[in-house]
Amino acid sequence: MNTTIAPEIREVLEALHYRPAVSIILPFEPKMGLKAELQYSLKHAAKKVQDTLQADYPPELSGLVMQKLQQLIDKIDYTTYKKSIALFVSPVFQKLLYLDVPVEEKIIVDESFEIRDLIYSKKQLHKYLVLLLSGKEMRMYLGNGGEMVRIVSDKPEHVEAYENEMPERVANFSDVSDRKEIMLEKFLRHADQSLDMVLNAYPLPLFVLGTERVIGRFRQLTKHEKSIVDVLHGNYEEATMPVLGKVLAPVISDWKKVTVKDLLNRIEEAANKKKLAVGIKAVWHDAIRKKGQLLIVEKNYMYPAQHSDTAEHIEGTEGLYNRFSYIKDAVDDVMEKILEYGGDVEFVDEGVLDAYEHIVLINYY
Repeated sequence: MNTTIAPEIREVLEALHYRPAVSIILPFEPKMGLKAELQYSLKHAAKKVQDTLQADYPPELSGLVMQKLQQLIDKIDYTTYKKSIALFVSPVFQKLLYLDVPVEEKIIVDESFEIRDLIYSKKQLHKYLVLLLSGKEMRMYLGNGGEMVRIVSDKPEHVEAYENEMPERVANFSDVSDRKEIMLEKFLRHADQSLDMVLNAYPLPLFVLGTERVIGRFRQLTKHEKSIVDVLHGNYEEATMPVLGKVLAPVISDWKKVTVKDLLNRIEEAANKKKLAVGIKAVWHDAIRKKGQLLIVEKNYMYPAQHSDTAEHIEGTEGLYNRFSYIKDAVDDVMEKILEYGGDVEFVDEGVLDAYEHIVLINYY
C-alpha cells in the first residue's frame, strides 16, 4: 500500500539532514485566539531556539539559522483555519506548514527534523467501507465522514442472477426454501469474492449492514471477518445513502474506537499469517529489508538505540553512549524508512499495544 503524504510534508521528510535542524510545532488557531498571543508564543519559541543555538553552535551558524527562522515567522498567515503550525529550519532548508490536527508545543534542535506530527497530520480522513446485504441484493459503498459513494461490484449484485447457475437437480427441487438457501449461499460467496477485490484496493474499516439471518450466514463463510469492525442489524433494502449515513453516524462518531478495533484486527490477522514483526528490534530488522507494509506504533513511544554488528540490527543503549553508532530515536528512523519504501504509518494511544511491546510492523511477505 503506497502512502499518500502531501508533497510539502514529503519535502520535509526527505530534506537533507544537516545540523542544527530546528523543529517548532505549536498550537495555532488564529480564529480562536488573539493574534498578539500567537505572536508571543512564536517569539518565546524563537528565543528558546536562539539560546540553544548560541550555547551549542558557532555564532555564524546559529545566526544563519535564526535568520531563516525569522523569515518563516514573518511569512505566517494569521487568517488560516488550521489548528497547528510547524516550522522547520536548518542551514540548508526551511519550511512552514499548517497542520489540521491539534498538537502540544514542541521545540527541538537536533540533527534531523521532528516528523511524528507531520505523519499524524495526514491521518484525518474518516474513510471506511460499507457492505449492505439482504436476501435480494448487495451494495457496497466507500464512506468518508458522513458522505458515501457507491462502489460498483464486479459480480452480479442481485441474488436472482444466480438462479441460472443452479444445478439441474437443484433447480427441479420442489422445496422452494431449500432452493432459496442454496441460491443465497452462492450469492454470498460471490459477494465475499467481490469484497476481496475492494479491500485490496481500499484496506479500510468495514461495516456490514443487514438482517441477522443474512449476516449470520455471511459471517460463516467470509474470508474477511477480521476486516469487520462492526455489524448493524436491520432491513436496509430500501435505504437511501442519506438514510444509511444517519444509521452509521453514531458508530463513526467515535472514530478512534473504530480505527483501534480495525488495527487490532489487522494485527491479529497478520500474526496468524506469520507476517507480523513485534517490538522495535524486530520491526527495525524488517523495515531495513523493505518488508514493511504498515507500521503501527503508540504515539509517544521512543527508543534510543545504537547500531549493532549489521545495519539490520540495533541494540538498546542501556546507559551507554557511542556517538558513532548512537540513534536518538529508532522509532522515528523506522517511520522514515517505512514511508521511503512505500509503506504507511498509523498511531494509537499509549497502552493499546502493551501486548506487542508498543510497536508492530505488518509485512508484505
